[in-house]
Formats: sequence, structure tokens, C-alpha cells
Amino acid sequence: MPLDLPITYLLSAHIPDEKRLQLEDEIPNLTYDITEATLVLGKVATKKRAEFELRSRKLWTEEVKGTEGEEKDLVEDQGGGGRSQEEGPARKKRRTGPSKVPDHVEVIVLDSSTESEAEEDENQKRSTRGRSGSSTRSEDVQSPAQSPRREITSSPPRQKSPHTPRTPTASQERPVFNGNGTIKVVKLSWFEESVAAGHMLPLDGYIVYEGRRVEAPKHRNVMKPPRSPLPGEIIARAQSDSPHASSPPFPRRFNPLQSPSSPASVTRPTALIRQTTSEHDNPPELPPIPDYLKTSYSCQRPTPLYTLNDPFIEFLVRIRQSRILTNDEVGVRAYSTSIASLAAYPHTISTAEEILHLPGCSERIAALWQEFNDTGHIGAVEDIDNDPEMQTLNLFYEIWGVGPKGARDFYYRRGWRDLDDVVEFGWNNLSRVQQIGVKYYEEFQQKIPRDEVERIGAVILEAANHVAPGCQMTIVGGYRRGKPESGDVDVVVSNPDETVTLYLVQRIVEEIERREWITHTLLLSTANSERNQTPVSWKGDLGHTGGFGVGFDTLDKALVVWQDPAWPTREEDLAADPRAKNPNVHRRVDIIVSPWRTVGCAVAGWTSGTTFQRDLRRYVKAVLGLKFDSSGVRRRDDGAWVDLEGVGGKAKDMLTAEKRVFEGLGLEWREPGERCTR
Repeated sequence: MPLDLPITYLLSAHIPDEKRLQLEDEIPNLTYDITEATLVLGKVATKKRAEFELRSRKLWTEEVKGTEGEEKDLVEDQGGGGRSQEEGPARKKRRTGPSKVPDHVEVIVLDSSTESEAEEDENQKRSTRGRSGSSTRSEDVQSPAQSPRREITSSPPRQKSPHTPRTPTASQERPVFNGNGTIKVVKLSWFEESVAAGHMLPLDGYIVYEGRRVEAPKHRNVMKPPRSPLPGEIIARAQSDSPHASSPPFPRRFNPLQSPSSPASVTRPTALIRQTTSEHDNPPELPPIPDYLKTSYSCQRPTPLYTLNDPFIEFLVRIRQSRILTNDEVGVRAYSTSIASLAAYPHTISTAEEILHLPGCSERIAALWQEFNDTGHIGAVEDIDNDPEMQTLNLFYEIWGVGPKGARDFYYRRGWRDLDDVVEFGWNNLSRVQQIGVKYYEEFQQKIPRDEVERIGAVILEAANHVAPGCQMTIVGGYRRGKPESGDVDVVVSNPDETVTLYLVQRIVEEIERREWITHTLLLSTANSERNQTPVSWKGDLGHTGGFGVGFDTLDKALVVWQDPAWPTREEDLAADPRAKNPNVHRRVDIIVSPWRTVGCAVAGWTSGTTFQRDLRRYVKAVLGLKFDSSGVRRRDDGAWVDLEGVGGKAKDMLTAEKRVFEGLGLEWREPGERCTR
């Protein structure tokens, strides 16, 4: 049962990224704006450090005297009580109850080792392609300048936590978080031990500092924020959504003393939500919030492709893109959550107060809407659009195979400023995928209309049935969600006969290459076939020793460059010049092959919007104690595979299998067009 916490802010200092992401999922009422918080959790041992953490986030306070926090700090100064930073992070608490798997669902234990957890979104998709090698190629790239299964009967015993939570006595009441303007900085171990105990423990010995909010001093020396913020730490977020100018660690090539040009960071104060006297005299009646919008999981609500608030949402999407480019993971998650809530709201927003009633929407989002409503634009977005640094980062980000990390490397470390720099000074150091991305940059920027997507899909299905009769295919991605145009084409291919899908992707690619539709094969992965199509096993949380994996799922797949081999004057052109150039546009195509037993997970994972997928994984983890990705569902306690799609016999088609996944996870079925979380 979740703890009934007030609005809570998490200090990410001294917390590893993996642990921070886990805590962000577990903490209820989490905010990314510290000015909203009543409770602050972190690995903080002293009052001075707590005050510094608040000040560094532009939150000024004065200590509340005579509180438990003051007494606690005195005890710590004398060397007792609480965990110090030197002791290292508190051990991660594990779920003690069994995973919630329906009785009718078969559970299989897999003995082989697992690959890392996949985060299936566009950013990782780009990065994975950038790291991937090539298996086959139809055309050279030149520079433009030139295991056994067994049924499980019980879960393995869990290790006992080394930190035994305190049991409250009759005199110890549950913590009280009042609304008198004070803010408590509390040790993170209090939250972890409360989770283990199943209820909130008393705060005795855990409060580091308690202060009352005050106005910032009028005259003070303000330290500049660091050029490279610590992961997860976003300085002065509430005061600016403009990109911070920063200097690369290495100068540009032309002059060893010259730094890349970038305008000074423009800091715009947060707009206040304007209210008039008449609004207080006759407050507008707010539209009712639908029941499905009272959940924080976007996978539990319908989100259409087009909404009444799209003009405002588009501005937020552009701000989120700047967060992606500047490695602001917290900002990306926060804006993604807000965007998904706004996209699911069925009414036109008329007041800032409406936004504050939506899950994941803070006062910051309300203030941005107020500015948009008053002026028709948002100053922070204009700053982003006019910043040369952001423009160049986005240029590099759009190169196939580069991704946000690669874009920052190109700009800051290598000092490149345009595609010519990439070709002239770094061509030989690019991966093959990146070389293709540069060579066909302008063509890959052209969107693919729906009718062309369908023609590409038809060619793939015909080739699949030519080499293996009985194949089925679903075009996934933005096309299936109803987008009029797509950036690439993603298809999932399978066959009810699971012996057929073994190494099927390789045979499909070879057949399409023979028909001259594929010009380059950039990745041909048969990892799933190499383990005999057994759903990837996993050691579970108890055996997890590494960080979250990168890259996408473990299904067989091919990433190819596609070009229609036919054009009206083909015969005449080739007769005149056997090396005549094909004028058709090159396209990016992903062919994914899934075994039939998990094809529903594959289709669901590759169809849904990024935030829908993220929240689906969060929901499955928090509510069911399971792990979901496009290659199947597994239990988190022991890593056993959970068969959701075989209930009632083999599914007749991919849609039936996908619906069984939703049903098995306890979710209401959502049509692909209702999963458009942006």
C-alpha cells in the first residue's frame, strides 16, 4: 500500500542514477519543483548541508527553532544518530510479497542468463542504432565529400533487509506534515524503512532540518550554476526554461584558444498566474475531471492523436526536446508526464487552475499556459528556437544513429558546428549507421505518407510469405496510432508456427535485397533465434547486479535503408547509363520478428507512444510486481516468464494476442489511436 506522503521532492545528490529512477517511481506525490514541496528526501546528514541544498535550488528558509530537527542536528554534531554520507547509500529495499500473477496464468522459469532491461523509446532507438555494427551490405558507403523449461511451485526466499525498521510504540504517532509553510528535510532512509514496514514510521532521528520559507535576500552574491550539472540535478528550473549556455571541454578546431560561440543564457522569470478581482467574485466552474484522469499511469487512460489543447502542448514538446538535448532526464520525465495528462484532458483549458487539477501538472506548467493564453507564445520556447547552440545540437540529434549523447559529443568535445564539419573532420570516426545518416540526412528528414508506408509493408509481407507461408504482419509505430506521416516504417512479423520464425528475419532481408528494395542493411540481429527463441530469462531483482540496460528489446530485427527500385524512366535511363541514379527517396525501415508466444507484447510495445510505454512498465512493476518489455512479461522476484498470451489456447491473430496482454495485466483495452501520449 503506497505511503500517504505530502508533496515530496527528491534530492538526487549522492544517489546513483539507477537508484534515483527507482525512487522516482516509488515516491507518491513526487514533484520536480522544490517550491511546491512540504517534504524533501535525500542523503543529507547535517543541517548546513540541508540548508545549502535548499538555497542552491533558490528556496530560502529560516530554521524553525526548538524542533526535533534542531535536536537531531545537535546529536549528529556529537557523532551519533542517523546514517552519514560517508556510510554510503542505504541498501535498496526489495518487495517482500510475491508477484501478483493470476492463478490461470502459466509461469515458466528460465535458466539462462538475461540481457538488460530495455527502455523502448525513440532516443534509445537512435542511440542503439548508432552503436550497432552491420551484418550485410548491398552498397558501399562513401563520404559525401567523397534453455530448459519447468513449472514453478514457489518463489525463492528473499534476503532479509540489514536495516530493520523501527516499530512505533503507543507514544509514537504517525508523522504530521502541516501546511504552515514549513519544509522538512528528512533522511532518505526514513522513506526506505517506511516502505519496508508498510506504513510511515515516526520522524524521530530522521529529520535533518526544518525551515520556514522566506523571501530571498535583496542583495547577495549568487554563484553561477555549474556548466555541467550533476545527473538529475537541474539548477533553477523554476526560474528558467531557456537552455543554459555552456562551453565544451575542448575548443573548436580552427583556434586552440577559441571556444564555440554561444549567446549568454537568457533567464526569464517564472510568469505569475494572473488573477482578477472578478475571478474571485465569480469563480468559473471547472469542468469535471474524468475518472480515467485521476490516475498517474497514462496506460490506464485514452489519449487521442488530436486534442483540444494541441497548440499549447506543441510548445511543451519543444521545451521537452531541449531537455533531451541537454541531458536533463528529470526534466524530460516531468514534461512527458505533463504532456500526457494534457493530451488526455477532454476539455479546452480555460483557466490555469484547471491544469493544477491534472496529474503531473505543476504550477510551472500552469504559469506557462497563462503566458501562452495571454500572449499566444512562450518566451522560453522563443529562447530555445533562437539559440544557435540548441539549433546545432538538434541538427546533430536528427542524424540517424547519433542520438542526444552523440549530439553533445559532436558539439562540445569535437567542436563541430554543421554537417560539413562532420564530413570534413570526423567521417572516418563515424559508425556506419551515422555515415548513412549523414549521407541521406535530407532524405531521411522527409516524412513518409501513409500510402507509402502501406506499400512498404505489403512488400515485406509478400517477401515473408514467399520464404515462410502463413506469416502475419502488423505495421506499428506512429502509423498504427493514426499519424498522417511517419519518420520511418516499423513492422512486426510473426508466424503461428514458431519453428518458422527461427532466423526468419535473415531470410526476409535476403529476399527483399534480391528484389532490390534494400540498399543498405545496417543491423541484422538474430539474438532471439540464437537462444532458440526462448523468452529472455532474467535473474529478477534479487539477482540484479548491473544498471538498467540500454538499447531496445531482444527480438530478432533488421534496420535497413529502403528505396523503391522502380521509376517511370528506369529502362531508358539504365540503357543510356548502367549506373544511372535511382531518383526515389531513401527511407528507414525496421523489420522486427517475434515468436508467436510473445507477439502481443511485441505489437503493444512497438505501437504505443513513448510515455504510454514508460507508464506501462511503471504500472506493471509497481502494481503487479512484473517486468514488461516487447519480448515478454516476467516476474521480478525470480525472473520467471509469465505466459499471458496462451491463456485459452493459441491466439488466432496478432490483435487477439495484444488484447490478451492488456487483459492479463488488468488493463482496459486501448485502441492504438488512444495511446498517443506524444
